[in-house]
Order: sequence, then structure tokens, then C-alpha cells
Amino acid sequence: MTTFFTADTHFGHQGILRMSRRPFADIDEHDLMLMEAWNRTIRPSDEVWHLGDFAYRCTAEHAQRVFGRLNGTKRLICGNHEKRGRALGWASQHEGYLETLIEGRRVILSHYGMRAWNGAFRGSLHLFGHTHGLIPDTTQSCDVGVDRWGYRPARLSEILARMGATGTLPEEIALARAAGAEDDEEADDVA
Repeated sequence: MTTFFTADTHFGHQGILRMSRRPFADIDEHDLMLMEAWNRTIRPSDEVWHLGDFAYRCTAEHAQRVFGRLNGTKRLICGNHEKRGRALGWASQHEGYLETLIEGRRVILSHYGMRAWNGAFRGSLHLFGHTHGLIPDTTQSCDVGVDRWGYRPARLSEILARMGATGTLPEEIALARAAGAEDDEEADDVA
């Protein structure tokens, strides 16, 4: 089993094509291509954390049909557009935020990107969606939305490689270092 992450699929949402400049002729092509990309990436035994906004402005039947066609054990961190998403058969569902261990790493999962998060000074990672690629990555945070990952879920190893390619520290850590709080343990205790 491999663990993957994604967000902001917006299945059934015609407006997302214009809003996020997605290169599809219509929402039917969009949904089909995202389902195909998902299933080329995810095996039935894999786990996928969807960090919000699964489907939007579509019928409950459409959301259920799409959900049923996707491989893997699917887990949801609710986003701001979850009217249809909450009613699906997720293996687990969390309201907005979860701290967990994945592949031995402490990971903070949220629909929203945060400027500070628990355990950042001790190396915890923060994965999020919502911004459709607008917020740049840091060495410990990454937008896992489909707009950043070729319209497919991403593996933790891919996410770590992307975070490793940036020299940008999380804002809280950069500000603490600039203020002279070099002892990470003390800085984490203050926060």
C-alpha cells in the first residue's frame, strides 16, 4: 500500500474550468480525465487522502458515481465545498484538520494552507489544498491540489522532493530565526 494526497478535484463544477484555467473543453471531459489520471496513479490497495473540495455544484448522484469509479481507500479532510463530498462512503472523514503519522513522518493535513502549524519546529509537514497553486511551497509545506500535480494524486516521496527543491522556510520558522530564536525546541514551546 502506498499513500497519496490530493485536493480540489471539483468534480462536476463547470466554473472550475474558467476559475483555475483548467485545459478541458467541458466538465464531462474534465471529470473523465481526472478519473483516468487518478486510476492510472492509484491501485485498489493504495490509500488516498483528499484534502477537500471533492465535488461541487453537481448532483449527489454524479458525485457518488465519480466516487465509486475511483481506486483506493479514500479518506477526506473536509473543505469549504463539501456539500456533496460529506455524503460519500469515505473510509474516514475529518472536519478541516488532522495530525497523523504517515511513512514515519508527522503530517498536518488541512484543506487550508497555514502560516504556522503544530510541530513545525520539530519537522512536521503541512499538506493543504484550497489555493489551486497560488501559495508557494516551503521546505515543510505543500499544496497537494490537482492544479499543481498534473490533475492526479501525489505520493509523499514526490511531495518531499518538491519541498526539498525550495529553499523557502515556513514563515514562522524564518521569523523565529530572524528574531534570534535559534533553539528550535524553545521556539516550538513558545508557539
